[in-house]
Amino acid sequence: MHFHGRTPAYLLGFVIPLWLLLGVAITASFYPGYSHMAQAMSALGAVGAPTQVLSPLLNNYPLGLMFVVFAIAVYFTPGLPRLGRLSALLIGLHGVASLMAGAFPCDALCKPDVPSQAQQLHNLAGAVMLLSLLLASGIWAWLAFRLPLRGFGFISLILTVAAAASVPWMAAAAQMEQNFGLYQRFGYGVQVLWVACLAWTLIKYPLRVPPLGDGKGCGKGH
Repeated sequence: MHFHGRTPAYLLGFVIPLWLLLGVAITASFYPGYSHMAQAMSALGAVGAPTQVLSPLLNNYPLGLMFVVFAIAVYFTPGLPRLGRLSALLIGLHGVASLMAGAFPCDALCKPDVPSQAQQLHNLAGAVMLLSLLLASGIWAWLAFRLPLRGFGFISLILTVAAAASVPWMAAAAQMEQNFGLYQRFGYGVQVLWVACLAWTLIKYPLRVPPLGDGKGCGKGH
């Protein structure tokens, strides 16, 4: 395993999914009757929620900053192609959107008849968060095979498809008001898992020009 100056920032890729898991669990413990299966994570920071103040402080803000710092480290990875730098910008955009989602909470229970301006901005931030990581992982699903990092390429392809597949399920669950929290957690969980896999790849197989020839990434290459 190769270590260099950016390694501590790369490690944030592993911290992010663990922080998300613990942060949501801890915040939810202060919200009587909260359902991880039925309710969105945004409901923890909704207007009037018992965890309205705690949720962004424990989740959105630190996670947003971690995504931005991790993105900067990815962007300045030696030997990273332009598409790789674009993926880093998308990861950074995800972090900024996370900060925005925390600053503009959704309305009570996140189900207003007429959404407030804060709700609309929150929805916009949520859409940017979803699409930015989806596009970033999709870029690597193609780019990794060009480097070649085929193992990471296959992982990126599988996780991108899984995250994309969760979107219609979330939409249907929101319409039926059933199990939205479950599908949201699956979709976002898949995306932050991809971030951890990217971090592992950049730590263990630092890019070179010309690229690596062993074809290994987050999983064995061929």
